[in-house]
Amino acid sequence: MPLSTRPPVRAGRRLVLAGALALTATLALAAPAAAHAEVEADKPQALAENVTLSFVSEAESGSAGFTNLRVVLPEGIAPADIALDEGPKGWKLTAAADGYTLAGPALRTGVDAEYKIKVRQLPDVKELVFKTVETYSDGEVSRWIELPTGGKEPEQPAPVLKLKAAAPGAKRVDASPTATPSPTPSAAAPAATAGTPDASPKADDMAGDEDDGMSTSALVAVIVLALLVLGGGAWWLAKRGSSGSSDPSGPSGPSGSSDSSGSSGSFGGS
Repeated sequence: MPLSTRPPVRAGRRLVLAGALALTATLALAAPAAAHAEVEADKPQALAENVTLSFVSEAESGSAGFTNLRVVLPEGIAPADIALDEGPKGWKLTAAADGYTLAGPALRTGVDAEYKIKVRQLPDVKELVFKTVETYSDGEVSRWIELPTGGKEPEQPAPVLKLKAAAPGAKRVDASPTATPSPTPSAAAPAATAGTPDASPKADDMAGDEDDGMSTSALVAVIVLALLVLGGGAWWLAKRGSSGSSDPSGPSGPSGSSDSSGSSGSFGGS
């Protein structure tokens, strides 16, 4: 009896093992895909200040490396409120209207893209979603932007950071200085001031030219008038002089002759 029962026992064990493996494989296939883009915080609490966020984008390409990460910031965090703390060598952060781009030389194939950013303050919410688009050196793009819907986990979930409730007395700090409207007038003022000298000298030059033109015209008019006056006066004086010299010669002649004749007559008579 014992000899006859051993084969069935071994066979049963094999069946149980095979069933367990099959069940594990089925569960693995049915389970949602693990997140390949994740985020953590050193202070995961609402309204926390000067928070460091750590991001990891897991490499899943067997032939290319990361070259570009595009992240959309959640509402409550402005691009002006963040700064790159650590990142891959040669990579730089560029702010965008709704987030930022971190890019640089291609990483080696299979190397995860890990970096940290500093956030001025976290908003007063329960969770933050950082939709991420990854680009590889061969042009392949992975979009980790999906959110859970209907209780189902998405295949490519966006990185989500859960936050604890704000500390008692915590308040929202003032907006970032770069986001305030005050720099705009001050920045515009130098431009206007710088533009004023350029315009003013031109206006002064034009006014000077007009003044010079008017002064020259007036001077010419005065000179012409003076010449006319002098010419007219000289003509009048010359005419008067010529008429004066002709009048005395007439009377002196007859009177002289009469005087002579009269004198002769009287001498003769004597």
